[in-house]
Amino acid sequence: MTVPVESFAELEEIGGIRHAFLCRVPGLNVSVEREEALARLADYHAEARLELGFPREPFGTARQVHGDRVAVLREAVTQEVAGTDGLVTNVPGLCLGVYVADCCAVYLVDPVKRSIGLLHSGKKGTELGIAARGLETMATEFGSAPGDIVAQLSPCIRPPHYEVDFAAEIVRQLKSAGVGRVADCGANTGADLNRYYSYRMEKGRTGRLLALLMIEKPSLSSSRPANYERY
Repeated sequence: MTVPVESFAELEEIGGIRHAFLCRVPGLNVSVEREEALARLADYHAEARLELGFPREPFGTARQVHGDRVAVLREAVTQEVAGTDGLVTNVPGLCLGVYVADCCAVYLVDPVKRSIGLLHSGKKGTELGIAARGLETMATEFGSAPGDIVAQLSPCIRPPHYEVDFAAEIVRQLKSAGVGRVADCGANTGADLNRYYSYRMEKGRTGRLLALLMIEKPSLSSSRPANYERY
């Protein structure tokens, strides 16, 4: 596989969901503006999704604005939701995707109600409480109880490479809201430019990491490629 991939032990333990975190593509020049960087990454990301057992479509993403809006995807559609930093669904086979390059991707999984959420939370989104908004949306739409939810934080920028430890604040907010299990991989995107893209360290001209989350259809295999790296 061309794209290095990470997974998280807390989410691997949950049956019936599939997740991944796509890292930096070795040797690919992405020292360009966001749209061009995403265009250069598109084929690599699409190939990785297929190799990891995700569909090419449906694929729901967000046009992120560092806010706290969370959209509900009720159908197996492929679309980019404008002005949104969070996505939730209970549709099996619909792959959710969130792009990050220092901000945190927050995975939310409710194994009881069979619903999921994927949030983009950086300094601004964390200050606005998008984690709590995601939990509220899952509760309203799917009846999810915070105590049943498993939350996982992706790699993101952290001190000393950033002055604010917003990952610690996300963890605090999730625990304060009563989330039953909260895990943080602890990886710092600013400290490893061989593995991650960092908007801050690369002065805004870089690629995007991609968080993926999906409720599996019953027919999907739970097998993983041999090079799947786990935290």
